[in-house]
Amino acid sequence: MVKLNKIYTRTGDDGTTGLVDGSRVSKTASRLHAIGEVDETNSALGVAIQALAADEGDTPLVTELCRIQNDLFDLGADIATPGESFEPSPMELRIVASQVEWLEAAIDNATAQLPPLTSFILPGGSLPAAHMHMARVITRRAERALVAASHDVAINPQALNYINRLSDYLFVLCRLINATRGGDILWVPGASR
Repeated sequence: MVKLNKIYTRTGDDGTTGLVDGSRVSKTASRLHAIGEVDETNSALGVAIQALAADEGDTPLVTELCRIQNDLFDLGADIATPGESFEPSPMELRIVASQVEWLEAAIDNATAQLPPLTSFILPGGSLPAAHMHMARVITRRAERALVAASHDVAINPQALNYINRLSDYLFVLCRLINATRGGDILWVPGASR
C-alpha cells in the first residue's frame, strides 16, 4: 500500500531516485527513462479517455481503458523493481501473462468488429481517435525505452510483451472509434506530388 504524507522529500536533489528495493539510481538511468515514458503513456491515455468519454459517455470501452491505466501503474512498479526473478509477490508487483492475454483478447474482439485494412491509415479521424493515436505513438516510444533498458538491466519479459500489445490494442481501438465517426483516413501514397 502506498501512503504519501509529504510530496517532496529532498532525497532526489542529488539527481538520484529510489527504486522499490530501496536502492538509488541516477534519474538519467535507462530504467528511469522507461518508467518516465510509461508514465507519459498513462497521461496521454488519460487525455484520450476523457476525449472518448466526452464524446460517448461512460461506456465499457472507457472502463477497459481505465483498467489499462491501472495496469500501466503496475508496469511502472515492475520496471522500478530490480532483480531477475519476475514472479509477483506481496512485496514485488510484476506484470503477468494474464494481463498480456487480456490485451490480446481485447485486440481480437475489436478486430472482429472491423473490416480488414486495405491501406495504411493516417493518425487522426475523430478527436477521440486522434488522442488515442497520440497515446499509441507515446506507447511505442515507451516500448523503445523499455527495450533499451533491457540491454542494461533485467526487465520482466511479460512487461515487454505488455507494452508491445498495448500499442497494437490502441491502434485497433483508433480504428474502432473512427468506424462510427466517418471511418479511418487512408494514406494515399504520393498524393501531393
